[in-house]
Amino acid sequence: MGEVTGRIQNSGVRSQESEGGSRKECAAREFEEGPRSVLCLDIGSGTQDVLLHIPGEQPENCPKFVLPSPARVVAGRIAALTAARRAVWLYGDNMGGGFFRTAKAHLEQGLPLAAHPEAAFSLGDNPDRVRALGVDLTETCPPGHVPLHLADFDPGFWRTFLAAAGLDYPDLILAAAQDHGYHPDSSNRVGRFQLWHDFLLQAHGRPEALVFADPPVQLTRLRTLKARIGAGLVADTGAAAVLGALFEPEVRERQQTEGVCVINVGNSHVLGFLLFQDQILGVYEQHSNRSRDDVLADLDLFRHGLLTHQQVMDQFGHGCLTLDLPPEAGAFAPTYVLGPRRALLRDTGAVFLAPGGDMMLAGCFGLLQGWEFTRQGR
Repeated sequence: MGEVTGRIQNSGVRSQESEGGSRKECAAREFEEGPRSVLCLDIGSGTQDVLLHIPGEQPENCPKFVLPSPARVVAGRIAALTAARRAVWLYGDNMGGGFFRTAKAHLEQGLPLAAHPEAAFSLGDNPDRVRALGVDLTETCPPGHVPLHLADFDPGFWRTFLAAAGLDYPDLILAAAQDHGYHPDSSNRVGRFQLWHDFLLQAHGRPEALVFADPPVQLTRLRTLKARIGAGLVADTGAAAVLGALFEPEVRERQQTEGVCVINVGNSHVLGFLLFQDQILGVYEQHSNRSRDDVLADLDLFRHGLLTHQQVMDQFGHGCLTLDLPPEAGAFAPTYVLGPRRALLRDTGAVFLAPGGDMMLAGCFGLLQGWEFTRQGR
């Protein structure tokens, strides 16, 4: 009996150790890998469109916000300081330059404007040209100047904002901003379209190549944004828009059998894409202040691969590039429209999309679609 009992007791010890090890292994296997929430930011020239995606929740029930863009907020602060006749020192990040005209108006009032060299990239890629505007580049705030912080993404703001809404800070952040690239000695509009040119030719138009865990070195604004958000992904706002269209099942399915045209009419730019079988075959970018007739004429040529880059440049747009269009794609007649100024294409037979139930959040849902592409290892 003693021997038997001893064997049972020893067996029991081994069983407890085994169970303990097993529990640890199970815990290691069962920990939650996915984020509890994902903050998606589509940072435009006029608005910053925000989605707090909660996995497993219906898109319509996820918190959503449409806020003034960070650059617009900066422009308002500069305008207020101009009215108060105060000198200003800009510091912080390279961010969107949507406050450029307000800064220029400040200088035209004869008021001092200084900037930290890093923040000055928000006004231009060439420091000499920024100085030529009358901006004093200095790493410290000059006496008598009001410091004004620049940032596309400010963690402190988001912690406060979300907490005020009763929401937790997210586990993951995805963000989009328009990036013209780094072009100290050439035109931004020329340089920006070169980025689309490189994308089409080098990435063969694959949509998943539009989101970055490590943005190319020439995308200076996105690299700064990526450094601020941490482990998430970043993309250009134009890329987020076309990915937003692909978030919609109707668009994903239809482009498998025939070519479709996706148009994003933003506050500053009209951006068009030709899609066929998960490949972007053409990109068109023009400013939103063009007339309806001009844009429609451009799009008609674009669908047929007949619109040239020079034609768009001559109209002071960014450009156009079309790869060889396969005959089986057809005429890219099905047209899907996004963007806050989409009324420009009303009554044209185009379908107005509302990804996730909200057109203003198309870019946010596009970021989610791009994130999903990367998770699938496409």
